[in-house]
Amino acid sequence: MSNAYAQRGVVVLTGAGISAESGLGTFRDVDGIWTKYPLEDLATPEGFARNPEFVQGFYNARRAQLKTSRPNAAHLALSELEAALQAAGRRFTLITQNVDHLHEQAGSQNVLHMHGELLKVRCEACRGVVRWPDDIGVRTPCPTCEAVGLMRPHVVWFGEMPLYMDEIETELARADLFVSIGTSGNVYPAAGFVQLARRAGARTLELNLEPSDGASFFDEARYGKASELVPDWASEIMRRL
Repeated sequence: MSNAYAQRGVVVLTGAGISAESGLGTFRDVDGIWTKYPLEDLATPEGFARNPEFVQGFYNARRAQLKTSRPNAAHLALSELEAALQAAGRRFTLITQNVDHLHEQAGSQNVLHMHGELLKVRCEACRGVVRWPDDIGVRTPCPTCEAVGLMRPHVVWFGEMPLYMDEIETELARADLFVSIGTSGNVYPAAGFVQLARRAGARTLELNLEPSDGASFFDEARYGKASELVPDWASEIMRRL
């Protein structure tokens, strides 16, 4: 991939595939935790309204799992690439569909969590968002407004609008390289980012374990483990800076 495609900026989109090697399950795992319960019970406002105690308990367990998870080589490579591009005066934006904090733990700075963050909670009363690494219960008071029983995970559920969409569209419009890592390519609006980037003139690359549903929209694709593909690709870019 020519160095010309990294002159202005790089936008990277990551999905569950990049965190799978860190031990975090994905929606597509046949026997994973996400397949044991109907998603409408776990990841919708309606499911939360029906059984908030069950939903809070599920996300408490996912939050506890993060305490033993560590970034893998792919996360670390993206952090190194961000630092190198910024040092060269070029833009780098990392958009993630993941709610884990492994990118930040690896050292990434400019991260847009379009589906929210598991280590944060928000209040349905005052809309305040706070960092929350521990359990949350159905009677947990909001630390900002003190409302009781209105705290929920700061994650985007089905039927809700993803976060940072204006910022994401701005970055896609001015990038000359868009890279999708470990995504299924079948969840919108993220699945449409490659087409937005192409219309803006960006070169596009898919790094994935296998072809995504949107593989045909990419100019180039490499398939294999993220922990191997991403460091190799990042090294290529950094050598050309």
